[in-house]
Formats: sequence, structure tokens, C-alpha cells
Amino acid sequence: MCLVLFAFQPGGLRPLVVAANRDEFYARPAKSAHYWPGNNAAEPAHLLGGRDLSAGGTWLGVSTKGRFATVTNFAEDVPNEEALLSRGELVESFLNSSLSAHEFAHQLHGPDYRGFNLLLWDGRDLAYTSNRGTTQDIGPGIYGLANAELGATWPKVVSGVAGLAGICDDVLTTAKLIDLLTDEQVPPDEQLPHRGRPLELERRAASCFIRGEDYGTRASTAVIVENSSICFAEQEYGPGGVRGGYSEFEFAI
Repeated sequence: MCLVLFAFQPGGLRPLVVAANRDEFYARPAKSAHYWPGNNAAEPAHLLGGRDLSAGGTWLGVSTKGRFATVTNFAEDVPNEEALLSRGELVESFLNSSLSAHEFAHQLHGPDYRGFNLLLWDGRDLAYTSNRGTTQDIGPGIYGLANAELGATWPKVVSGVAGLAGICDDVLTTAKLIDLLTDEQVPPDEQLPHRGRPLELERRAASCFIRGEDYGTRASTAVIVENSSICFAEQEYGPGGVRGGYSEFEFAI
């Protein structure tokens, strides 16, 4: 389970603010946030993000060209996973593309992938698409996205959106965003999603930050887009929620 909280204020001093948790099995190999090499020696590195070393691609990334993208899986059981493309390649493909967010979202062939939510920002417009729901351009506001359609009122989405709204007008830093993502409060059973899964499983995945031994929050990422720069920070975690490496990057756009 993953969580993406984001504030979109086009024309404002901070047009895009993102706080996101990546929840995954600790045994799945991944590389921490870094600048990816260009496609050839003449192309400078412009894509920044972690990398999934199992299926390829990334769960969240930005570009020095002023683009952002992130993907979450859709909570469902789907057969023949091996026959489908990696959802992480969607983020990589958009960040390397010159298409607008709207154009990229509308040209995807959803059946090629397992269920996904994809959020795209091209430096001006923000778009959301899912192969389990609708495609839409996003208007100004503060939102939360987990492993269901945009607008789903899962408890950690609702509390996360309220928390982000409470700090967006402050002197905002990546440290505040990462701290927001450490909430381990588990909501009452009656507020948990009803997906036909064991109650204990829903409890373990219900908090914003998941502390586990085999599966849990692997990384918290904060992105603050100013009018002329992007600040990107990543805090990694290991089994038991133990803090790992921390990295921070800032670049002009």
C-alpha cells in the first residue's frame, strides 16, 4: 500500500507540493534516489528518483526539465501478472517524454498493465489517469491518493490531506513533509476499507506509515516545486521502520 498527498496551486509560489510513502516488501531490490544516466553520452542526466531493480522503472520521480510523476498500484488480485508491463515504466516514460500531462494520460493503453493510478505534472498542468477509473485534469486543491481511485475516502487519505492542509501555509520544508508521513495511527475497524480481505491485514495496512518486518514503508519522499526550482528529499527505512539513508537534492527549472 502506498500514499501520495499533494497540493496543486497553479500560479502560486509553490505550484506543486508532494509527500509520498512507498510501501513494499523489504526483500524487493531497489536503488535509492539518484540522477539516472541519460540515454546516450551526449544527453545530460535529467531524471531524478529511486529505481525498482526488480521490474524496472520508478514509483516516483522528477525531471530537471520541470516534470513530476508518480504511480500507485490498484489494490486487487489479478492473474497472469507476468504477461503485463511494469507500471514503474509509466513514470519513467512520462519524465522522458515531451507530451503534455493531458496528452500522455490519454494515449496510454491501460490493459497492458495491472491496475494503476498515475499522477502527471508537465510543469503547468496536472493530470490523473487510471486503468481502473477515469482520466481527468486536476484543478487547484489538496488531494490524497492511495491504492484506490482518486477521491476514495480511506482513513489515511483523509487524515493525510488534513495534515497537509495544516502545514501548506507555513514555512514549508521537506522535513515537515516527511514528518507528516510518519503517522502510525490505526483507525477504528469500522472505518477500514471493505475489500473482502482479512481484518488483520487491513489493520496492518491502514496507517500512513507501516512498520513491519517483511513489508512496510520503504521510503518517504517530499517534493516542493517553487517557481524556479524543485527540492526533492528521500528518507529510506528498513525492517521494523528503522531509518536508513537520507538524501536531498535541489535544482533550478
